Order: sequence, then C-alpha cells, then structure tokens
Amino acid sequence: MNPDTVTEFLQKGFRVTLGATSTLIESLQDPQKGAQTLSKMQSDFGGLTEEWAEKGAVTEREARNFVDTLLTQQGQPAPGDTTSTAGTTVTTSASPVTEPEDQKDLRELTAQIAALRAELEKLQKQDSQP
Repeated sequence: MNPDTVTEFLQKGFRVTLGATSTLIESLQDPQKGAQTLSKMQSDFGGLTEEWAEKGAVTEREARNFVDTLLTQQGQPAPGDTTSTAGTTVTTSASPVTEPEDQKDLRELTAQIAALRAELEKLQKQDSQP
C-alpha cells in the first residue's frame, strides 16, 4: 500500500469522525435533525460518510484558522501559513481581532484578577492559621 494512500485514508477517516461528531452535536441540539440523520443512515450510509468527510474538512479548516489567529495574536508565527491539502493550496492569513485599546484593557483586567487571587490566597492562609 502506498504511503500517500494510507495518509489520505487516515485523513479522510479523521474528517469523517469530525463531521460525524459535529452532526451528532447538532442532532442533540435539534431532535428533528437527529431523526433526519438517523433515517439517512439507514438508507444512504455511503452518501452520509461523504457528507461527514466534507463537513469534517470544513471544521478542520475552521479550527486551523482559529488556532492560527490565536497564535498570531500572541505574537507567534502561525505553524503553517501555507497548507497543501489534496493538491489544493490554501493560504491562511490571520489578523488580530482585538484593538490595541482592548488589549490594554485585557492586560489591566488580568492584573486585577491576579491581585484578587493573591489577596484571596492571603485571606485563606489567615483563616487557616489558629
């Protein structure tokens, strides 16, 4: 068996699993959609796995873009700005979502939380001492 074939097989399996998980979550949130999925599983399982694979590929891209955005916001380079999948090249670019003023506010809030945590620990130590 060709290593590329094995890689593609594993990747498709991963995407089908992602798509199926996503569909399961949607089915739990909407019972009517769950009933439709169940009937589709009984009649056309092959088509459903293809649908799950496509949905999984979309979810994978969205997750990768989300992680790249988080890494870019933290000042780290994204792990793969250009990704090649099944002969298609996808170029992702992430821009910071927050404004500099929002970042300043976040830093201030984080400092306040750290101060509150330290004060809480201090009070807990005082309470535990006889």
